[in-house]
Amino acid sequence: MSRTFYVTTPIYYANAEPHIGHTYTTVVADTLVRWRRLCGEDVFSVSGTDEHGEKMVEAAAKRGLDPAVFTATISESFQRIWAELGIAPSRFVRTTDPAHKRNVQEILQRVYDAGWIELREYEGLYCVGCERFLTERDLVNGLCRDHERPPEPRREVNYFFLMSREFAWLRRMIEEGADFIRPERYRNEALAMLRDESGLGDLSISRPKTRLEWGIELPFDRDHVCYVWFDALISYLTGAGYPDDPKFEARWASAEHLIGKDILKPHAVFWPIMLKAIGLEPPRHLRVHGYWNVDDRKVSKSLGNMVSPLAMRAKYGFESFRHYLLREMSFGLDANFSEATLVERVNADLANNLGNLVSRTLNLVDRFCGGTIPATRPLPPGALAVAEHELRQAAGSAADAVDTHVRAVEPHRALEAIFGLVSQVNRFVDLSEPWKAAKDPARASSVGPALAVSCEALRVIALLLAAFLPEAAQKIVERLGVPDAIRTAQLPKDARSWSQLPVGATVHKGDALFPRLEPLPETGGTSA
Repeated sequence: MSRTFYVTTPIYYANAEPHIGHTYTTVVADTLVRWRRLCGEDVFSVSGTDEHGEKMVEAAAKRGLDPAVFTATISESFQRIWAELGIAPSRFVRTTDPAHKRNVQEILQRVYDAGWIELREYEGLYCVGCERFLTERDLVNGLCRDHERPPEPRREVNYFFLMSREFAWLRRMIEEGADFIRPERYRNEALAMLRDESGLGDLSISRPKTRLEWGIELPFDRDHVCYVWFDALISYLTGAGYPDDPKFEARWASAEHLIGKDILKPHAVFWPIMLKAIGLEPPRHLRVHGYWNVDDRKVSKSLGNMVSPLAMRAKYGFESFRHYLLREMSFGLDANFSEATLVERVNADLANNLGNLVSRTLNLVDRFCGGTIPATRPLPPGALAVAEHELRQAAGSAADAVDTHVRAVEPHRALEAIFGLVSQVNRFVDLSEPWKAAKDPARASSVGPALAVSCEALRVIALLLAAFLPEAAQKIVERLGVPDAIRTAQLPKDARSWSQLPVGATVHKGDALFPRLEPLPETGGTSA
């Protein structure tokens, strides 16, 4: 197994501040990074902003700003908001960065010299929102299916990247590489595109300056600027240190892209062929998730139904929102957002299950063990001893399951495994009944050992949750008297181990880890 892990979010369009869609992908990337770092891997992550193209000029004009000023403001908001939410990619790439511009122009010149690019006249339907020409299959009732606006008929002379000559190669590569595009439904969708080439053809990679000046100039024709997608995809190379960072080769060999399904075509078709023309291998994995919908419509800046991560943080706390995003969406499928279901999920998982377990366990330790971690001793033969054995086995199984699901980019299933363990620990506490056993001379000796088991299980749960709910996990280990447990952990090994808590460590009850939220009526949407 490679000990290097390189993961990217999309290079987000810098035409408005982040919404729930951006937040979901970025939180998934952050979760993968945190987990693999705890596993001792050399981790590198990249996010960024895509700042060129006609859509940016249009958005800037609506605000009465120069595109350079507008995109700088939006890019700064992405970086500031991620930092406020405790998310820190290793590198944030702006497509206006000088280093990125040099990479784009060097690659353009190289593929041009190698005969991959030619000048043609083209006529078709152009969507400013998509920044590309559309075919009839992209339209619903004459409107772009993603932006719900009619495309504009255009005729102009552009430079074309001759990608169609490699469609047969790409089909074979995807067919033979079963794990390249996941989940499988998107692999099948990419293959369907390639089997029906009438919807693809060669790729227009320039825009004449007579129409658009805001972009990177073609090095071989200063009267044209680079098409925004050809520009933005190269950000993944720039972010990894292309061309001269000594770690670039190892990073690129382990590259995984996280994207939404709306940008499958550029990543599954354009990008691998671009990389072939450059002389590089495709990324190791392309991981594709579905849409977040509000009132049965995809969340979109252009549709005006965004959900702000800062608004959700102010109202519910970001860890609650983060858990909802990771737990509610099955990676690859669409999910419907509503504040009512968010509240239900937080109350069920975080307040009633996890929060209750932390509170009751530490309160019982304070009450019956003098507020310190009790010694671990064998429990008397019987149902409680059997339950302890099963709990130890479940903890080890949960650690393995979380590791497997994180590596497969299935955060919802990883959280299912963790919260299944939380429920099992709660059942163990119910079975051990320290509040009754302490009053029964025949059972009193089981109180300390049973609570030691519960505390040990809490330590395991905190380690497993550290990548998903980093603040809550840290609070748990601090309350258990082992504040460095996560920082020094080696996962998943340390989550499989038992009897790691120091006997006599002082526990701290603290406030409710996740206070219950007032239920909301189910409306299907949000005001945020």
